[in-house]
Amino acid sequence: MLAAGLGASAQAQGVVRNFPDTALRGTMEVGQPPWITMDGEKAQLSPGSRIRGTSNTLVMSGGLVGQKLVVNYVLAPGGLVHDVWILTEAEAALKRPRAADLKN
Repeated sequence: MLAAGLGASAQAQGVVRNFPDTALRGTMEVGQPPWITMDGEKAQLSPGSRIRGTSNTLVMSGGLVGQKLVVNYVLAPGGLVHDVWILTEAEAALKRPRAADLKN
């Protein structure tokens, strides 16, 4: 129990998680899971996708319906959204490419 509390406490103090180099930045809104929008574009969560909250614990997509969240995410080989991290303010302040940046 105590260890779990320490992890959440570290996040509150501004400890920034390390994300894969392939992670992109986006604004995600969950519709009817597995359907989402990422930066206003229709997208889909992959089977077995993982969404992690700001304390790095798993979050169910159904609990996020209708919320607009700043996230880092990684796509599965087929283009579906596979790994998602909901960002803290400190993490969101760090620059990271968006999918639209890669298309130009």
